[in-house]
Amino acid sequence: MRNSKTEKREDWRDKILREFTPEVAGLTLVADPDGLMLEERILQEIRDQGFELILFEDSVAFRFAYESKYRTHWDHGQHVDLVVVLHAPASDLNHLPYDLLQRGRSLAFSLQELFPALSYPVVAALDRSDLASLYAAQRKHSPGKLGENATKDFVLRHVFEVAPELIKKPHDLLRTLLRRHYRGRGVPAILDQRLISLLREEASFGSWPLEQILPDREAFFAFLQERWPVFLDKVSSGRAGTTSERKEAYGLTFCGPDNLPFDHDDVRIYVENLFIEGWLHSVSHERAAALGAQWVRVGVRTDPEEERLRRVTGLIESVRADLPSHGSRYGDWLQFAYRWAELTALWADADSELARGTRDDLSDLRRQVDTVFQTWVLSRYAGLYNQPALPPVMVHHIPRTLARRLEENKNRRVALVLLDGLSLDQWIVLRDVLREQCHDLGLRESAVFAWIPTITSVSRQAAFAGKPPIYFSSSVYTTDRDSFHWHQFWMNQGLKLREVVFSKALGDSDTEDVCALVSNPTIRAAGLVIDKIDKIMHGMELGTAGMHNQIRQWATQGHLALLLGTLLDHGFHIVLTSDHGNVESNGIGSPSEGAVADLRGQRVRVFPDCILRTQVKTRFPDALEWPPVGLPENFLPLLAPGRLAFVRKTERIVGHGGITLEELIVPCIQAGRTSDE
Repeated sequence: MRNSKTEKREDWRDKILREFTPEVAGLTLVADPDGLMLEERILQEIRDQGFELILFEDSVAFRFAYESKYRTHWDHGQHVDLVVVLHAPASDLNHLPYDLLQRGRSLAFSLQELFPALSYPVVAALDRSDLASLYAAQRKHSPGKLGENATKDFVLRHVFEVAPELIKKPHDLLRTLLRRHYRGRGVPAILDQRLISLLREEASFGSWPLEQILPDREAFFAFLQERWPVFLDKVSSGRAGTTSERKEAYGLTFCGPDNLPFDHDDVRIYVENLFIEGWLHSVSHERAAALGAQWVRVGVRTDPEEERLRRVTGLIESVRADLPSHGSRYGDWLQFAYRWAELTALWADADSELARGTRDDLSDLRRQVDTVFQTWVLSRYAGLYNQPALPPVMVHHIPRTLARRLEENKNRRVALVLLDGLSLDQWIVLRDVLREQCHDLGLRESAVFAWIPTITSVSRQAAFAGKPPIYFSSSVYTTDRDSFHWHQFWMNQGLKLREVVFSKALGDSDTEDVCALVSNPTIRAAGLVIDKIDKIMHGMELGTAGMHNQIRQWATQGHLALLLGTLLDHGFHIVLTSDHGNVESNGIGSPSEGAVADLRGQRVRVFPDCILRTQVKTRFPDALEWPPVGLPENFLPLLAPGRLAFVRKTERIVGHGGITLEELIVPCIQAGRTSDE
């Protein structure tokens, strides 16, 4: 027991958390140049103590939130523990408004204080979730004062479990890369550069495209994909020789060895999972029948239905084994969501059938996912919107990501393409069609959280405004202000009005008009809304399977491929996303509240005060009273429970507004040309 308590006291977070005792000071001002206060567990524990946190970034936006939500409570004698965080050194606290300095106490935290013996630029490049293992290693090994390269080596070994001196053979390197990319583990570029330089000292890795496949997950999987047919030929012929004389015939685009040791025990286990989870794709082979009797059958195209059932079975096992818990990090859920989406896409295949036992397993698993995810959302979601915007965690962070792109290159152009209502499993369907239509389309896939309630006026508006809904309370019930918010965001970034364009209600024959619009060389930032998915959804009577079928049919018409191709041809960096997903739901009855609700959605009702909301909840006791997290205080959602909807009990719909995984986690895709990467 003593050891566990000692370990807890030695966590770097405790140095910060001990400074926050409820009801000691109503206002705390924190200088936080390194973003330590936004680390996920720090945010959670501070909130659990009753503190609310707000960032001081834009003085006008801050003043609005401060005056409307916090100062009024103090003026009425109500106690509120508020933490104002400034991403600047302690000396900059003196530049905060005088009334804050008079009311609040001041604190300051920095990485240099926590890791005085390590190189600051290296430590600062780490994700804050990696600091715990680094802090533990620092205390355990007492490395003394380390220079930059020594710090890099220390971090590689003790944070990322990479020992470069032990990577000697191809299977060692493949195992290291597979472990990293399968987990989706982010590693700072400063460490990748160090690791590449060390690996280059090993002569056997001289031809490997390390600069491409080490930092880039998609490039690594593409490297594996194009080497897979070479390996199958070796297995089918029973020869272990090289096939370099046939390199051109295979169409290999990456340099490096032709034959990879896919069959090594340390590699094979990852390869099988990559095919099951859709990161690698099976290929045709002239000796498919013979290969079907070996382990490589997972990557050989044979009978489509057999392959689908094999993937469904494998994904059920994978999802069940790796389901995050209520205490998991948000990144774990973002990673898991893709695996769940792959399984959902296979499950919803309208042209196939599953055995009853498999369907029952899937239904049980879905209930388990729904339960665990809802528990996590109720506990952890409130801390997400204050996370750093790079990389984006929520939809309103995406404009900041695009703005960073423009900062890096003043000649660059950026586009946010938002497919209204697209869920992650529907993106899987759409993605497969796009890859068939555009062979040179490069897609870097990730995911972000939508806003709750998952409705267009809240989440889409936040995506184009680049800020939480609390800052657009006057328009939170409408979608008419998306264009205004988009232009306002970019004008605040220094662009001129004529350099910004916004267009919505796209999706069919209007594509050519939009293409003409974005071809204007003066346009630097384009915001485009495609509402075809939303239209399909609101007319859908055939559930999830029907959604997938119609989305596939729409995608094959080529409108989206044409739009993306035109944007890329004109030099745009594209982020494709959604404002919310959707879920198949059964009716539980419609509240008869008349004009009481300010917004009446199929899976959510929104009320102006708690009393009215509680009155409606008495009829639907399992409905969830969602707190106004990042929302105006008089915007109070009542969410339909589970996968149910506020429609007639005999009705089945595809809708949105709730907090299922399918509604709340949406795709965030960076699109480019493979030839440019």
